[in-house]
Amino acid sequence: MSVARAAARVDLDAIAGNCGRLLEALDGSLLCAVVKADGYGHGAVQCARAALQAGASWLAVATVEEAAQLRDAGIEAPVLIMGALADRAEIVRALELRADIVVWREGAVALASEAAALVSGTARVHVKLDTGMGRLGTREPGEASLVVAAVEAAPGVQLTGVMTHFATADVPGDEGFFEQQLAVFAEWSQAVRAEHPEVLVHAANSAAVLREPRSHFDMARCGIAVYGLDPFNSDPFAHNLSPALALSSYVAEVKLCRADESTGYGRRFVATQDTYLGVLPIGYGDGLRRALSGAADVLIAGSRLPLVGTISMDNVAVDLGPDPAAMELCGAEAVLIGASGPERILAEELARGMDTINYEITCGLSARVQRTYAPSPVLLP
Repeated sequence: MSVARAAARVDLDAIAGNCGRLLEALDGSLLCAVVKADGYGHGAVQCARAALQAGASWLAVATVEEAAQLRDAGIEAPVLIMGALADRAEIVRALELRADIVVWREGAVALASEAAALVSGTARVHVKLDTGMGRLGTREPGEASLVVAAVEAAPGVQLTGVMTHFATADVPGDEGFFEQQLAVFAEWSQAVRAEHPEVLVHAANSAAVLREPRSHFDMARCGIAVYGLDPFNSDPFAHNLSPALALSSYVAEVKLCRADESTGYGRRFVATQDTYLGVLPIGYGDGLRRALSGAADVLIAGSRLPLVGTISMDNVAVDLGPDPAAMELCGAEAVLIGASGPERILAEELARGMDTINYEITCGLSARVQRTYAPSPVLLP
C-alpha cells in the first residue's frame, strides 16, 4: 500500500451525507454550508461542491479572499461573507464577487451604497443583531432596526437577510443564555419580517440545528457538522454524523530503544525497559500540535499505540513495544485521525488531549499535509 509522509484523505460522500442529515433536521429550512478557513482544513472548494450537490443552498466564508477562491473555482452559488470588511475598497471587491455582506452600523450601509455605485451593481446586505456573542453586530435591537431602515433608503443596497449568532448553543446544560438570545432575536426578526416579508432570517449554527428546531428560522449556517465533527466536541456518531477527514503518516524508521535511552527534544521519554520505537515523519509543522506530546495515540496495523517523547516540527516517535516483530512495521501506515481495523481515533479525542476543540485540530493542518479526495469532486456550475 502506498503511504504518504503526511496525508489527509477527505471523504466527500461523508460531507454529502452530513449535509443530508442537517437538511433532514432543518425540515424545510435552507442549509448554508460554512467553508471558511479552507473548509475547516478539509478544502473549501471541494467541500463546497459536495455540500451544494447534497442540497445546500448557500455558502458562507469569513473573508473576501475566501469568497474569491470559490468564485475563481467557478462556484456560482450565493456566498455570504460573514466577517468584517475593512473599508469601501473591500466592499467593492465583495460586490464584484457577487457576495453578500454583513452590516450593523448605518455608516457601513453608506459605504455599501457608495460601493454599489462604483460597480454599477447592488449591495446585498444582512443586518446583524448581537444578541449575546459580544463580537460583531450591534447589541441594540433599536439600532439594528435603524440600520434596516437605512438599508431600505440607501440607493443600490438591498436588504437580503437578518442574522445573529449563538454563544452557548454548543454548551451542554446551558439553557438560560441560549433561550435569552433566541427570544431576543425572534422578537426583533419577526418585527423586521412584518415590514419586509422577503427577508431571510438566520441564526442557527450546527449545535443549534441539532439542539433546538425553534432556532432554524429560514436558514441555518452550519460549519463543523458538515465535516462530520461533533458540535458538542464529544461523539459525532451520536448525532449520525460521519467524520470526513482521516490523517495519516507512515513508520519511516524502527529502532531499538534500550532501558534508560530516550527519544526527542528534552528527553521527555526515557525507556524503563527495552522497547522498539517507530518514527513517523509528521510533526507540528504539519499541524500535529506539540501540546499533544505524550497525550495522543496512533493506529498502526489495527493496534492503538502511544506517541512518546516531544513532538517536533517534522517527526514524532511511537512506542511499538518490546517484541522484535515490531521491526516488520517499518513502512506501515500510521493513522492519527481515522480508523484502522477495529480502532478509531476521532479529532475530538485529540482535542481533549490538548484541552481544545475539534475545530482547532482540523483547522490547524498545514499546507504541507497533502489533501486527497474520494470520490473525485464533482464540478458544478
